[in-house]
Amino acid sequence: MTLLITVFAAIITTVVWYTRADEKMRLGTLCLMYWGASLMWLVDAAAEYLEIGAEYFTPAAEDMINDAYLGFSVVALGLVIWLAIVLIKDPKGKIKKQLTQKN
Repeated sequence: MTLLITVFAAIITTVVWYTRADEKMRLGTLCLMYWGASLMWLVDAAAEYLEIGAEYFTPAAEDMINDAYLGFSVVALGLVIWLAIVLIKDPKGKIKKQLTQKN
């Protein structure tokens, strides 16, 4: 489930990045984070398959729920990191404008 969730997040983010092509919003960074997580989970799945064999394809329901929770947590953490990068870089200057505006 973790692999599936992160691959879907990577694909969706890549499509948005490709169609929008807005370099200021750093969507490429988000794409790379999700593709990196997907690659990590792919290696993990391959190692687990080599270890336990065909049983890999029949996980228990509890394991699937735990994996789904972990996958959504990884996607959320990626979004939080990306949001922090965007807020720090302030590509459109809105935060700087609000902070320097006099009342």
